[in-house]
Parts: sequence; structure tokens; C-alpha cells
Amino acid sequence: MQTAMPDSFADEIGGIITEYATLEGPLLPMLHAIQEACGCVPTEAHAPICEALNISRAELHGVISFYHDFRDAPTGRHVLKICRAEACQSVGGVALGEAVLEKLGTGWGGTTASGAVTVEPVYCLGLCACGPAAMLDGKVIGRADAGKIDALLAEAGA
Repeated sequence: MQTAMPDSFADEIGGIITEYATLEGPLLPMLHAIQEACGCVPTEAHAPICEALNISRAELHGVISFYHDFRDAPTGRHVLKICRAEACQSVGGVALGEAVLEKLGTGWGGTTASGAVTVEPVYCLGLCACGPAAMLDGKVIGRADAGKIDALLAEAGA
């Protein structure tokens, strides 16, 4: 899914590119700053980034697609990450993920129709002994189950 860059973001992105372009190793800090400002790294920002850093679109795409935290569309008001690593899968993570996706009516990386929640896969939260693990808005949840997730989403107003 691609998103159009509002005119208000064009100037902000240009300022970010100018600010970060002179750093050593500027690409990742630049991408993080753009995503922080816009809620995503919009496709329309790719050409100015490539031009400023003298990199190809393929190189930029490789970096953006390698790091799973970069996205091309803004997230919902809340971000729920569910661990998909083997340790969590072995203790019910697959069923948990499927149940949450079905309940919210979205797929991995998708946002609910109301815009309340984006569900993202993550491949380790460091809670392997307490799996399945999840994270809602940066708060980690060990031994997650549908009941815990439902309660947290309700508490968040999602």
C-alpha cells in the first residue's frame, strides 16, 4: 500500500534530509526521523532521499524492506506486535496471532477499519521463556493469550 505525501510533509521531509545528509551513515537516522514526522516513509520521499545520498532506489528499497519497523503507510492509533519466532510459536503463538487477526478483521501489517489498531509480526521480543509474547504500544506482554490481548485492547480504547 502506498500513501500520498501531504504538501505539509514535503517541506518537513526536505528539512530532515538536509539536516541528516551531512552525517556519517545518514540513511537510518534519516528514515527514522521521516517516519517519526510522517508516521511512515512515504514513497514520495524516496527520490529526494536517493538524490541527497547518491544511492539507487534499489538500495533504498533494500534498507527499508530489511528493517521491519519502516512502513509505507501510517499505523493505527495503537500498534500491537505479536511474536512469530519459533519459541513463541511452540507455545501457542500461531493460534494467538490467528485469533487476534480474525477478531480485528485484518491481516499481518494491516490496520483495523476504524484505524484503531495495526497488527505487526515481530520475530523476537526477548521473552522466549514467557511466550507467547506480544507488545502493545511498547509495553511487553508475556504469556499472552486472547483474554490478555482483548483486555489490553479494550483498555486502550481499541
